[in-house]
Amino acid sequence: MLLEKIKTPGLSQLSYLIGSGGRAAVIDPRRDCEIYLEKARAAGLEITHIFETHRNEDLVSGAATLSRETGARVLHGPNSAGDVVYAETTHEGDCFAIGQLEIRVIETPGHTDDHLAFALFDSAFPQTAVGVFTGDALFVGDVGRTDFYPDRKEEVAGLLYDSLQKILALGDQAIVYPAHGAGSVCGAGMAEREFSTLGHERLNNPRLKVTDRDAFIRAKLEENHYQPPYFRLMERVNLEGGAPAPRVGMPRMLSLGDVKDANADHIIDVREPMAFATGHLPGAISLPVGMISAFAGWFIEEGDSLVLVGSDHEQLASAMEHLVRIALDNVVGGYVGVVPAAAQGETMESIPMVGTDTVEQRVSGKANAWTLLDVRAADERGEAAIAGSRHIYVGELNKRWRDLDKDESYTLMCASGMRATVAAGWLASKGFEHLDIYLGSMGAWQAAGH
Repeated sequence: MLLEKIKTPGLSQLSYLIGSGGRAAVIDPRRDCEIYLEKARAAGLEITHIFETHRNEDLVSGAATLSRETGARVLHGPNSAGDVVYAETTHEGDCFAIGQLEIRVIETPGHTDDHLAFALFDSAFPQTAVGVFTGDALFVGDVGRTDFYPDRKEEVAGLLYDSLQKILALGDQAIVYPAHGAGSVCGAGMAEREFSTLGHERLNNPRLKVTDRDAFIRAKLEENHYQPPYFRLMERVNLEGGAPAPRVGMPRMLSLGDVKDANADHIIDVREPMAFATGHLPGAISLPVGMISAFAGWFIEEGDSLVLVGSDHEQLASAMEHLVRIALDNVVGGYVGVVPAAAQGETMESIPMVGTDTVEQRVSGKANAWTLLDVRAADERGEAAIAGSRHIYVGELNKRWRDLDKDESYTLMCASGMRATVAAGWLASKGFEHLDIYLGSMGAWQAAGH
């Protein structure tokens, strides 16, 4: 028997390959799905089933492509917001044999209306579940968000509570196999640990400790989540099946002249924030490789053409992987020559960084026409904020930059300076000239005793 977790960095998405008796199934495959074929072949298994816990909002499903490659059946839940054209509908109580393993379907609406969990049984010991693939209903340390149906907020929160009780009824021994780990935009409280049991979660998961249904609903209604615009793109693509992923690898390499001639919608600098702030191509925006999955979908629209700027080829290839998985992959090419170009006299732009002393002086002196702009999430700001600062979440600057005055000066801050650099780069690309970044941001502010 085989059960293997495949983790997708950036998105922190977790998919699974299970196999027995020469057959295999994949749960929640990602768009670039060659990895499942390779692992199944290496184990001498034929992929016969593909199970989707729900229609994903944060990444492109690879189910349709993997089905075309293997002939495997795709099973999806009822009550989707449209027809999932590449899938069959499966319902509670349906069972599927994968050799000695058995998948039993549980309808678990709440996160989405079509959400399913898949209980895993060993037919040699059929009395209790070995584990359960919980999708986005239950994570390690958290439960699914319920903000996708704003007109039905209380109803869907209640549905999730009921669904969690069905999952917990499988027994404390069952291993939890969620669809995401820490760092995903699908939950804020996930543990760094990606292994757990229902018993452990029952005892330690803060949301599962809320055993009163009404109290659970109130707690869910108080949560704050953000929905990047690309979520709508993912939802549509995951109804239609989408085009197969382009070959993930190096983008076509460009010269500096090619970059200028490309007239791309965005020049995306994927280097580290300090490198970007020190010197970048005019008009470029900052999206470090590790932040692409979380923030590209706020600033890049479907079909936008992109030029990637990196420190090396490996960085460009990694950026391509992240973009392909969220279908923002209209990449004209990549460029790695920022430092040599600067040495040859090419004009570069930079954004100054300032420290705590400077921010203290500006705050205490009530500097004229100056704003300390906090771009953290609302929950973070609710825990601690610098008096007099203004709040706009970094992603929402995609539209709300128009609310700001280009004649004023802005110091961008977040928790460390990473998201502040993304925000500053975006504002600079929109013509803001009086910007700097608080290096260390809230971390540095609190370390100074504030």
